[in-house]
Amino acid sequence: MTSLLLSLLGVNMAHAELGLNFPPPVTTIGQEIYDAHMMTMSIATILLVIVFSMVIYSLIFHRKSRGYQADQHFHESWFGNWSWILVPAMVLGIDFTIAGSADKTLERIWDVPKENMLDVKIIGHQWWWEYQYVDSDVKIESRYLPADKAGDLYLREVDHHLVLPTNTKIRFLNTAVDVNHAWWVPEFGFKRDAIVGYVSESWVEITKEGVYRGQCAELCGTWHSRMPIVVDAVSPQRFATWVEEQKAIKVAVAAEATSAKVWTKEELMEKGQDHYNTKCSACHQINGQGLPPAFPALKGSKIAIGPLAGHLDRVLNGKTGTAMPAWNALNDLEVAAIVTYERNAWGNNTGDVVQPNQVKAAR
Repeated sequence: MTSLLLSLLGVNMAHAELGLNFPPPVTTIGQEIYDAHMMTMSIATILLVIVFSMVIYSLIFHRKSRGYQADQHFHESWFGNWSWILVPAMVLGIDFTIAGSADKTLERIWDVPKENMLDVKIIGHQWWWEYQYVDSDVKIESRYLPADKAGDLYLREVDHHLVLPTNTKIRFLNTAVDVNHAWWVPEFGFKRDAIVGYVSESWVEITKEGVYRGQCAELCGTWHSRMPIVVDAVSPQRFATWVEEQKAIKVAVAAEATSAKVWTKEELMEKGQDHYNTKCSACHQINGQGLPPAFPALKGSKIAIGPLAGHLDRVLNGKTGTAMPAWNALNDLEVAAIVTYERNAWGNNTGDVVQPNQVKAAR
C-alpha cells in the first residue's frame, strides 16, 4: 500500500540493505571486529533478559493490587549493603572482558606489518578514486558509472575495479588531493580517512574471493554519493596475470600517445568524448553546462572557443584558487583529444584539431 501511494505521488522507492547485522567479514581483522561485536551483543542480550525478567517479575508479584508491602529495611540487609560494590564490580568485569578483546584487535589494526606487503596507494579526488600499485607501477582510475550503464547497481558500480589478491597482506596508503575522503568497504571491517597532505596506513588480508562494494564515508562535496568503491578479490595467480595485462596496456597506450600519427578530427572527437566523460564531466557536466559558479560551463565559454594556447594552458596547469586542477599527468594524446572535443562539442564549432605534438610544445 505504501509503495502504491508513493508511486502515485511520483516518489521513487530506494532499495536499502535489510540485513540485521554486519555483513560477513572477509578479512582477518574484519573477523576479529565481528567476533568482538558478537561477544558484546551476546553479553548485552543476556543482561537484557536478566534485567527484564526481574522487572517483569516485580511488576507481577510486587504490585500494590496483590497487597505487597514494600520492605522498608532492605537497605539494612546484607545485599542492600554490599550491592553498591558488587553490582559496579560486575559491570566493570564485563566492560574489561569486552575491552580486553577489543584492545587486541585495535593493536592489530594500528600495528601495520612492515614486511612481505603489497602496497596500494589510495588517493581520493573529487569525485573519483585513484589506485597506485606501488611495487608494479600500475595505476587505476576508478569512477562511478551513470545509470544507463550501471543499471540496478547505479552508484554502486565503477568503470575500473580495484583488484586485490587473497591470502596476501595488503597495506593501504590513504591520502587525498583536494578535500578529505574516507575509503570504506564494510566486509573489510573498518574505514580509514584519506586526508589532504597526510598519508595514513591500514592493512588487510582478504580470505575469500569475490566482489565487495563500498563507498566514500566522508562528506566530500556535491557528488559525494558518486564515489563508490568496488574491489575484486582474486587468487594470487589471477592477480599476477592481471598486473601483467595492465603493464601491457600501459605500454600500448604510451606507444600510441608518442607515435607520429596525424589524427583526424573524428578520431580525436571520439577519444575526447570518452576522456571528457570520465575525467571532466563530474564538474562541467556531460552537456558542458557546468555547475556555476563553482564549475563554469564550457559551452560557449571564453576558454573553449577562445585562443587555443589559453585552452591548453588551462587544461595542463589548472587555475590557482579554483577547483580546476592541473591535468598535466595526462599524456599528449589524451589532452589533445579532450581539448579538440571541448572546442567542437555542444555548438563550440571552432573547427580546431589539436595534435599531440602541439600539446607537447605547450607543456
